[in-house]
Amino acid sequence: MELRSIGSLRVSVVGLGCNNFGMRIDEPATGRVVGAALEAGINFFDTADIYGSTKSEEFLGRALAGRRHQAIVATKFGMAVDDQRKGARPEYVHRAAEDSLKRLRTDYIDLYQLHQPDPEVPIADTLGALDQLVKAGKVKEIGCSNFSANQLDEAARAATPGTAPVVSVQNEYSLLNREPEASVLPACERLGLAFLPFFPLASGLLTGKYEPGKAAPKDSRLSLSWTSRFTTDRNVRIAEALKAFAAAREHTLLELAVSWLAARPCVASVIAGATSPEQVRANVAAVSWSLTPEDLSEIDRLAPLT
Repeated sequence: MELRSIGSLRVSVVGLGCNNFGMRIDEPATGRVVGAALEAGINFFDTADIYGSTKSEEFLGRALAGRRHQAIVATKFGMAVDDQRKGARPEYVHRAAEDSLKRLRTDYIDLYQLHQPDPEVPIADTLGALDQLVKAGKVKEIGCSNFSANQLDEAARAATPGTAPVVSVQNEYSLLNREPEASVLPACERLGLAFLPFFPLASGLLTGKYEPGKAAPKDSRLSLSWTSRFTTDRNVRIAEALKAFAAAREHTLLELAVSWLAARPCVASVIAGATSPEQVRANVAAVSWSLTPEDLSEIDRLAPLT
C-alpha cells in the first residue's frame, strides 16, 4: 500500500472511515472490519467522538487492542456529543481529548481534528490548547474539518513560531462534489496541508450498486433517510455516465471514484467506510487504476466542476 504524509505521519493512501462503527455495525463486526483493514495494508483509521454516539471510538479502541502500534488513529472533537460536550473552548479541548483517549484505550492520538469551526471561539485559543496536547505527548499532529480556504488561512496566521501547526483538512469531496477545487485545494497547496476527503463515494452512490429508478439496497448507506441529498437527478445522471466510462475501460465505478481522488493534488488518504471485510478489500483494490491525462479530461467533461 502506498504511504503518503500528513505532517510527520505516514498513512495508507486508502484509509478506513469509522463512522459505521456503533451506528450500522456492532462491536464484533467492527473487529472483523478493522482486522481486514490491517491485513489489507490500511494503517489509517478515521473516527470522531460523535460517531455511533461515542461507540465508534470505543469499538475501534477494543479492535486495536494489542496492535495499536500498527495503526494511525485520527479522531475529531467539536460537534455536540451532548449539551455540555461541544465546541472548541480551550478547557473543552482538553476534556474532549481525555475522553477520546479513554474510549480509544490509548495514551496518544495520532491526528486530532477540530470537527467544525466554532464561531464563538478564536481559532488561536483552540490552537493554543491543541499545542499543549502536542507538547504533552497526547497528540502527534493537529488538523481540522469543514474549514473554508479563508478559515485555513486564518488558522495558519494564528500559529505562532514553536507551536504545532494545522497539518490537514478534512472536507467533503468526490466526483459528485468538486467544490474543494475552487479554493480549499489551492489553499492546501499554498499552505502545505494534506487533504482528506470524506464521503468519497457520495454515501454509496459511487459504489456502482445503486440502480436508477430502484430503491437503494436495504443494507446500504443510501437506504438511510439523511442520504437522500446524494441521489439527486444530477448526481444519478453523472454517476451512470461515469459507470459507463469505467466499464468501457474494464473498471468499476468504485475503482474510478477512489483512483480519481488518489490522483488529486494534496489528497493524502481516501477514507472510505466499510461494514464488511469484503468492502474493505474492494476499497483497497480500487486504488490501483492509474488514470491517464486523457481519462482525466473525459472525467472533467462527464463530472464537471460546478
